[in-house]
Amino acid sequence: MEWQLWLTSIIIPLGFLLDRLIGDPLWLPHPIRWMGNAIMWSEPRFRRYISRELLAGGCFALFLIFSCWLLCFLALKIAATISPLLALVLEIVMVFYCLSIQSLKQAAMDIYKELQRGDTDQAREQVAMIVGRDVQSYQGKDIARATVETVAENFVDGVVSPLFYAALGGGPLMLTYKMVNTLDSMVGYKNDKYLYFGRAAAKIDDLANWIPARLSVGIIALAAAIPPFTTSGRAWKLALQEGREHASPNAGYPEAAFAGALGVRLNGPNYYGGILVEKPYIGRQFEPPKVEHIELACNLMVRSAQLAVFLAWVVCLILLFCKLL
Repeated sequence: MEWQLWLTSIIIPLGFLLDRLIGDPLWLPHPIRWMGNAIMWSEPRFRRYISRELLAGGCFALFLIFSCWLLCFLALKIAATISPLLALVLEIVMVFYCLSIQSLKQAAMDIYKELQRGDTDQAREQVAMIVGRDVQSYQGKDIARATVETVAENFVDGVVSPLFYAALGGGPLMLTYKMVNTLDSMVGYKNDKYLYFGRAAAKIDDLANWIPARLSVGIIALAAAIPPFTTSGRAWKLALQEGREHASPNAGYPEAAFAGALGVRLNGPNYYGGILVEKPYIGRQFEPPKVEHIELACNLMVRSAQLAVFLAWVVCLILLFCKLL
């Protein structure tokens, strides 16, 4: 029994290694797409049978979140009855699916390469695939800013939060977090359709990311202490000063830490669906990002991810040691 428990300590490092090796190829079946299908299938049914939108949206979100955890938990239990090794491999695959380090870096670096070649039109098309704002009029500096902001914001959703929940509850809790995140990305909008129905999903996502977003500041600051950055203090200071100024209760913290580490100005006004949304600048004392800051942001993100993996692995070892006492 003890050797099986010790084997679980390699789940996070191996899942991370798998993500770094193969990323997120489109040909590979992905549970996030299954989650999206489950959300689209469930939404009209909850709307039909529960008339009050706020209540319907709350039941809808809780049902999908709990169902996700239960299915993953049962899948691991069934796999363990067949073979402990099969359960181990399945959980490593769960971790791999929930991490977005390689795919986030690849998406950003594809944009960087197009800008380096001077193909602004292609870069604009690619950035439109990873941001929700209007980018039709974006030029090189605007594309660079949007890309750096995306790398910074998604460091929490795609790295820190999944690892945080993997350390606490393994693959099932990690995939449950991804269901929370997917719900927010699909229904957590403040428009006429989802203002009430999507409110529970948005609030649950805010709550799920609250601790990881703040933990990310320390992780980014530590990563920024390693050359060529050596801007740890600036990252930490800016996150504490301006992290809460973002419209999101969580996204501002990693964004401000990245802004401080890279010495760039992020956030600010953007158009969404033709409507100008005023947002405060983060790192207003700095200049906007240049094309080369995309590569620097990716390097900082990967270093921060490696540190986050190590810290999550240490937490797993501590929890494992407590079980063995």
